[in-house]
Amino acid sequence: MLTFDAVDKSFGGRRVLDALTFDVRPGEIFGFCGANGAGKTTAMRIALGVLEADSGSVRFNGADVDAHSRRRFGYMPEERGLYAKMTPLDQLVHFARLSGIPRREAARRAAEWLERLGVVAGPRDALEKLSLGNQQKVQLIAALIHDPAVLVLDEPFSGLDPVAVDAMAEVLLQSAREGVPVVFSSHQLELVERLCDRVGILRGGRLVAEGTVDELRRAADPGRPRLSVTDVPPRWADALQGARVLAEEDGVVTLELESDRAAQAALAAAQSAGRVESFGRHEPALADIFREAVA
Repeated sequence: MLTFDAVDKSFGGRRVLDALTFDVRPGEIFGFCGANGAGKTTAMRIALGVLEADSGSVRFNGADVDAHSRRRFGYMPEERGLYAKMTPLDQLVHFARLSGIPRREAARRAAEWLERLGVVAGPRDALEKLSLGNQQKVQLIAALIHDPAVLVLDEPFSGLDPVAVDAMAEVLLQSAREGVPVVFSSHQLELVERLCDRVGILRGGRLVAEGTVDELRRAADPGRPRLSVTDVPPRWADALQGARVLAEEDGVVTLELESDRAAQAALAAAQSAGRVESFGRHEPALADIFREAVA
């Protein structure tokens, strides 16, 4: 388990992390969300030893993370750290060798990963000749090639096309299935919602919301009832009390009702006048919860 315990960090008198505390459990994918400047990258850099916390600690399986345990981490920085003039294969072998993997085994793993993620490159193509998506795949392989015990990924899906997103998502899910704690930051909240077991939302260096997406939804305001109906006469909703038309599209009228009483009256009227398509409280998406949390 990867644990952040009351981690504080300031730069020039500006507090960037404020008692940051959360766990990433074995086999769990943890989505780390926040606006630009919220402190996500700083937290990840502290975990990897690139920065030092002012106070608090980062632990792995109960022990403070040190240089030895960090060798078991896989890290994908937001700023890509690859060698532009080297071929993907050569630099992946280089990174694997830095983790103590013999050259022959490093070459085998690199070739397998390049094929698995569909990296398109000629045998002598330097990394700079690859598309940005393929470069990003190579960066992910560099984080995975030594079979890490922990994965820490900063904006791994940025700039990828849908096919590449699916390939990278499957890699993260497979790592989690093998018991690896995975933490990644992303502004692509639909991906966070789809992939993550738990989500933490950071604001001003503090974790202001944490839990599964369902738990975050239950804690949020569920919103007012909504009703969608078809085959009703024009301006049918004008006669309803406590109803507001949200949308009219392709013959479907969607209403927001200000109270349960207004909702029941509107439902009865809709059943008499047309065909009810949906009725219930609006379930907030993760993007809605995020906006509320960071406002």
